[in-house]
Amino acid sequence: MKFQFRLAYYLAGFCIGLVFVFFILNGKEASCSYFPNARVLKNLRSKPFVYSREAEAKMGGKLIDSADFRAILTKGDVDFERSNKPERGGKKYVIYGRNAKNQGVALEIINYEDKAVLVDVKLR
Repeated sequence: MKFQFRLAYYLAGFCIGLVFVFFILNGKEASCSYFPNARVLKNLRSKPFVYSREAEAKMGGKLIDSADFRAILTKGDVDFERSNKPERGGKKYVIYGRNAKNQGVALEIINYEDKAVLVDVKLR
């Protein structure tokens, strides 16, 4: 069989496969989080949050609000040099982001199996 025919058959099958994948994954909440930063943030977003007293005081003091908190958990940067260290039965993560006032904010979160605890909020 000539190369032209093989290429035509391959492209036809590839296009049919793309259409099937498009219809199967269309409307589903499928995501590809292969990078470590995305995996950590997705894991933290999927768990219920508990706020420490220090974090509640700083959230009440308008340093950060819940919308900023969710935005940082979506688009923040995880500092892996200071993160993934065992602390209080979980793993500590430090996440950098910006609040609504465009100030640099660092979140300290302890990730447990069943919940995540916001320990502290600091300005950078």
